[in-house]
Amino acid sequence: MAVKIRVPGALRQLTRGAPVVEVDAGDVSQALRALNDKYPGFSERLYDDQGQLRQFINIYRNDEDIRFGSGLQTRLQENDDLSIVPAVAGG
Repeated sequence: MAVKIRVPGALRQLTRGAPVVEVDAGDVSQALRALNDKYPGFSERLYDDQGQLRQFINIYRNDEDIRFGSGLQTRLQENDDLSIVPAVAGG
């Protein structure tokens, strides 16, 4: 099923500038894998050496943080929106 992934500005060089891309996936993990297949380079930026999402990368499904649900196994439905949001720190 088709889902949209919103790509932050810092990663848009990988999508040739596209702010939103569409992939077919049944869960968040599949969607991120499909994103990397379509636009190589995402995996290194999203995952650590153990295959876990990097600490400062947040993924939202329809404005809900996946970490408070089923994580990467969060099921997706047709026309869901995924947003990749790098955490911002500073002081």
